[in-house]
Amino acid sequence: MKKLFAAALVACTGAAFWAAPTQAQFAKPEDAVKYRQSALSLIASHFGRMQPVVRGQAPFDAAQVKANVQVLQTLSALPWAAFGPGTEGGHALPAVWSDAADFKQKQDAFRANVDKLAAAADSGDLAQLRAAYGDVGASCKACHDSYRQKR
Repeated sequence: MKKLFAAALVACTGAAFWAAPTQAQFAKPEDAVKYRQSALSLIASHFGRMQPVVRGQAPFDAAQVKANVQVLQTLSALPWAAFGPGTEGGHALPAVWSDAADFKQKQDAFRANVDKLAAAADSGDLAQLRAAYGDVGASCKACHDSYRQKR
């Protein structure tokens, strides 16, 4: 009984942590900016590692692609908590916060496309991988075009 209570307590505490507002997760707004920029840089790195394969410039190593996609799936969930109220700045345009519904829709599209990329990687079919890779890239571009400062 004590183990069950302890497990329930841990689960509730963990859920409260993840449901906590962004301000509680980051000591300072600039910490949120650094976090999301770091997560997005890692996403770009793991996505970019597949580009030579998709373009036919490197051999298709299904295991290597799947490994990158698995990391990409994990990373695709990370940056969004760091876009909460009071975390304005970095390369994000103010529209991230003023048009939060559209920004959320673009996040969801990106994550759905990453999931499709995972299914394509699991299939071992290079044509499916290329199509799904293009969809992920398009979802990145859609968000960047609307919500990222031009540099």
